[in-house]
Amino acid sequence: MQTSNNSKSQPVFPAPLSLPLKILPAFVHNKILVTALNKIFIKELQEGELDFLQGKIVHISIEDAGIEYHFTLSNNPDNKKLAAADKNRSPDLVLQGTIYNYLLLASRREDTDTLFFSRRLRMQGDTELGLYVKNFLDGMDMDSHKISSYLEATLQKSLPVYERLFGK
Repeated sequence: MQTSNNSKSQPVFPAPLSLPLKILPAFVHNKILVTALNKIFIKELQEGELDFLQGKIVHISIEDAGIEYHFTLSNNPDNKKLAAADKNRSPDLVLQGTIYNYLLLASRREDTDTLFFSRRLRMQGDTELGLYVKNFLDGMDMDSHKISSYLEATLQKSLPVYERLFGK
């Protein structure tokens, strides 16, 4: 099934399948995400390209799965890495969307401008921080990341399957 830019016709992750994800405590979700991001962005972290996250909390909401992530850049200047943030602290930036739209972003099948301007991914909070995040994602050289380029290729191949399984 082909999907259009109209969010009403996009695949939605079924609620019953999200139940196992919701059962896992938030700290487990956060640990998995920050571990993966630290591996993917190891060079960028070492080179200070993510320093704009210092002291800032980013909240990612995956609406159709009902899960959330909260992370920040650790305070240790000798070992820069992303770390889970206290979910009770107010986030500086909130990113909201569905699994499908995050997959489109991660696979680079759609660019950040398209996803944000069409409101399929939404950003609230610190506008400057949001622009830093968007520009960082836009400027990433996927070819220099073995994990990222492999992940991107895998996602591009799996998106049609996701669309067939969960499309309306």
